Amino acid sequence: MPLDKEDFVRTTVSSPIGVHRVLEPAGTLPQAARVVDPSPELWPDEVRVDVEVLNLDAASFRQLTEKHGGDGAAVRAEVLGIVAERGKMQNPVTGSGGMLVGTVAEVGPESPLGLAVGDRVATLVSLSLTPLVLTDGLERWDGRSERVPAAGTAVLFGRSIAARLPEDLPAELSLMVMDVCGAPALVSRVVREHAAAGRPPVVAVLGGAGKSGSLSLAAAAEAGAGTRIAVVPTEAEAGLLRGTGLAEEVVVADARSPLGLSDAVRAAGGPADVTVVCVDVPGCEQPAVLATAQGGTVVYFSMATSFSAAALGAEGLAADVRMLVGNGYVPGHADLALSLLRRTPAVRALFEARLAEG
Repeated sequence: MPLDKEDFVRTTVSSPIGVHRVLEPAGTLPQAARVVDPSPELWPDEVRVDVEVLNLDAASFRQLTEKHGGDGAAVRAEVLGIVAERGKMQNPVTGSGGMLVGTVAEVGPESPLGLAVGDRVATLVSLSLTPLVLTDGLERWDGRSERVPAAGTAVLFGRSIAARLPEDLPAELSLMVMDVCGAPALVSRVVREHAAAGRPPVVAVLGGAGKSGSLSLAAAAEAGAGTRIAVVPTEAEAGLLRGTGLAEEVVVADARSPLGLSDAVRAAGGPADVTVVCVDVPGCEQPAVLATAQGGTVVYFSMATSFSAAALGAEGLAADVRMLVGNGYVPGHADLALSLLRRTPAVRALFEARLAEG
């Protein structure tokens, strides 16, 4: 017979990675668990945050929107149902969640996070593993935006990551940046590695007009990239990038088309030494490999990526490429992304335009 919640809590010791909060199935980590305990009572090394805004990740929001045909009320109802059932916001189809902004309400005496009551923070770990209770029925959200005004409580573990919100930027702008801050940090590292090996690398960013894509283009420039190729799906998105200096070449191509993408990247100066996948649709795995030079690197940042398709596709193409999974964490990633926003007017303009669209 499985333990009920009270028996579970009584017989478990606190874990810095949150295993003590896992209710089902026993023995898994919080992200892999189907159900976690979201109760606001803290263990000694935990932190409780009063929630202000959730930011759903792009792949999850797209899936929910498409499932419900753009019906915002239905999307809202499903998000509420997921959180109530699972004790966290984890899309059961994509497995992903997002992140949140809130104010620290209580800090356990053994918490190593360095936070204090009253700090406004953005969590830099996924909602897919963060214990969460919603108390307002999401009544201020119309279900049509990734940004979700919310009230409730969230719990951070001893090994969680959170960043204080900077005072010089609007909170929602900071949230948008921190939501994708792992991308530019890893791109910077990879581009520096290629640049150190010889010539400045050709860098192709699929989804270059998006949040992670535009930051990745800016990071690539500062890390020593040669030609930067931004790949976008429409002329409208191409217009957002042309003339900004974020890319030397802006091309319109379907990132799901192996030959179409490869030809477009080659015509713009490729194949790429570094290809960065920042689009939130499936089917880009093998096209990205084909657009990358032998000995190059493909960085997958989309939660829509099938990593088996990427690996088997590279094998089938006899492609000698290094494939990296962007896991969202690189030391110093939040500071780097916020600094790029401050230093790069074109990136800030793109983010502020998205914010204005709601």
